[in-house]
Amino acid sequence: MKVIQILPELNAGGVERGTLEVASHLIRHGHEAVVVSNGGRLVAELEAMGARHIPMPVHRKSLRSLFQVNKLRTLLENEKPDILHIRSRAPGWIAWLAWRGMDPKNRPRLVSTVHGFYSVNAYSRVMTRGERVIAVSESVREYILANYPATDAALIRVIHRGVDETTYTHDYRPSSQWLGTWRETHPYLEHRIPLLLAGRLTRWKGQEDFIRLIARLVEKGLPVHGLIAGEPHPKKMAFLDELKQLAGALHVENHLTFLGHRSDLRDVMASSSIVYSLSLQPEAFGRVSLEAMALGKPVVAYAHGGVAEQLRVLFPAGLVPVADIDAAEAATLRIINEGGIPSPITPFSLAKMLDATLSVYQELASPA
Repeated sequence: MKVIQILPELNAGGVERGTLEVASHLIRHGHEAVVVSNGGRLVAELEAMGARHIPMPVHRKSLRSLFQVNKLRTLLENEKPDILHIRSRAPGWIAWLAWRGMDPKNRPRLVSTVHGFYSVNAYSRVMTRGERVIAVSESVREYILANYPATDAALIRVIHRGVDETTYTHDYRPSSQWLGTWRETHPYLEHRIPLLLAGRLTRWKGQEDFIRLIARLVEKGLPVHGLIAGEPHPKKMAFLDELKQLAGALHVENHLTFLGHRSDLRDVMASSSIVYSLSLQPEAFGRVSLEAMALGKPVVAYAHGGVAEQLRVLFPAGLVPVADIDAAEAATLRIINEGGIPSPITPFSLAKMLDATLSVYQELASPA
């Protein structure tokens, strides 16, 4: 098969990483992988694995982007792919309009992936127009059916995003060099229980609840230390100041560290005792929680969205009602006192995700 995936750009992000993972899987199985995007720093990695990148300005959320429709249709007619896979709304419209204008006998089969809980409107509806629609969790499937009832449920395929079980393992340990630097930078952690919340600093990600949780545990005399990994959007730096003020008001500024952006999050997670997912809005998937459990770390999480789906299978003891800090405190105490190790993440592995995606392509590309 030849598969063309189309997305806005190839910079950092879960959609971008998934695009490269699928491209690599296609090549390993003898297929041809092509990606259309506006480019980015991941292009070199994509091409190094043997895939092709075709630059096209499909990233702009503007009516001017419609000028790319005819160009993309010409590209599709020349490339003759078996599958066209749309992964984002702006390029999704360009791709769908180009595809719709082709002869049905000669055009590729159309796949779309709904990666998140998009705002519900006509603009987002394009992501449900694939001949097969991939939902990244059961929660996303329910979102599609509730908000776009014209979507045929029989065309939806739930394929949970996956984590590489060879990279994230229960026996993974950071290097001695990393540990040395970590201990030197954070000597106060030596006799404390490190608790980690990772994610962009934004109000719905739950950092405020996490700080209140740390305050409760400290008040009970527990030697815990909260670690908050992530940074705010440059235009929302005031929220970081709010969080620091909250820590001061609760008298836990000495029991809390703002780590900022971390490129070594796997090592930070592996060095933490418990990892938290306290998002007030449901996560479509929740990569951090799954990576943490793949490392063998217990996770305490609010019970909604894709994260709840993971924990029901892998670590149900960590599920607590949304915004219930009492329950989060009780779960934390139970884990500290009794321990707990998540089950292997095999149902949510990268290998399973890639095989399932390839099966969707083959289902469409195979003659009836």
